[in-house]
Amino acid sequence: MMRKILRDELDAVKAEGLFRSMKVVSSAVGSDIVIDGDRQINFCSNDYLGLAGDSRLALAAEDAAERNGFGSRASRLLCGNFEEHVFLEKEIARLKGAEAALVFSSGYMANVGVISALVGREDVVFSDKLNHASIVDGIILSRAEMKRYAHNDVRMLEKLLKKSGDFRRKLIVTDTVFSMDGDVAPLKEMVVLAKKYGAWLMVDEAHAFGVLGPSGAGLAEELGVSGDIDIQMGTLSKAVGSLGAYVSGSNELIEYLVNSARSFIFTTAMPMPIAAASREAIRIMQDEPERRLKVMQSAAHLRTGLGRLGFDTLHSVTPIIPVVMGDARRALKYSSELSRRGILISAIRPPTVPKGTARLRVTVTASHTDDDISRCLKAFREVKALNL
Repeated sequence: MMRKILRDELDAVKAEGLFRSMKVVSSAVGSDIVIDGDRQINFCSNDYLGLAGDSRLALAAEDAAERNGFGSRASRLLCGNFEEHVFLEKEIARLKGAEAALVFSSGYMANVGVISALVGREDVVFSDKLNHASIVDGIILSRAEMKRYAHNDVRMLEKLLKKSGDFRRKLIVTDTVFSMDGDVAPLKEMVVLAKKYGAWLMVDEAHAFGVLGPSGAGLAEELGVSGDIDIQMGTLSKAVGSLGAYVSGSNELIEYLVNSARSFIFTTAMPMPIAAASREAIRIMQDEPERRLKVMQSAAHLRTGLGRLGFDTLHSVTPIIPVVMGDARRALKYSSELSRRGILISAIRPPTVPKGTARLRVTVTASHTDDDISRCLKAFREVKALNL
């Protein structure tokens, strides 16, 4: 009975062009990969600075493993709090201009843990409609009331804030770079609103950390508002090329999370080699700012070329470039035809994006060459001529 029910539901998903399956990568990490046996230029990766395959990260991880082993053996509050975790957190706090930082094992765990720890049934959370699923799930788990405002609509946000006087705590949460649109949040305006209405402001810098800002600290740094934001979260699995996430802020915030964030308390600590590799990547990120410059220049080149071909890239200003297809099946056909031409770009379909906005999510990294960008544009030109 169970098998039939699941099969019927899977068949319905397939009929709508929404079925997903995993492909196997069998090569080293880089812009050129072998996936399901085919060599492709990878325009799907979040490895924005091209650090995931950097040998210096591997060496840092190897050194940490030789000194401490691989697994951390316990949660941080038992006997799993190693020097590598502390060193990494101090480096992140310094870079973010914060009093302290706390490392989580993934971005999902960070968002779920932080939001559910800070707010509850008596509180309200204001969330951008395009925020990441981990933010939405954190709000749901918190049992706080959720008020969603239209994407980047500060006027609607203020209207909602005006009506929130009866709640104990008010929390505004937003991505800084939106993962499927490639645009950025109006942080300066949001800081003003948070102060005006006595709300806390939390930002998710997952796709901005390492890419934006003079030192790579993210959009808050780029806009000069870091000191006005209560909670800053980001990941170590994208531009940093490693795994995990951080939360930075005041000493009181971090101490509170250590004592109340369930996804931190009740999980085994990040392995030391991963913490060491992350710290090395952050060092490289700051010492080699040309990586940020290159990825932004390459993204601008590709975005301009796609625009000239007549594709809608929304309001992207980052290495994430959406190419809107509308229909899910059309997005799949485009992805397939691009793959036949050696270009790997995934079709993003509902529920990841709203119905009717299926797209190709093109991501540029510092590893892409000028020739890679030219080949991508050539492939798009050829596929467009097919009139799919």
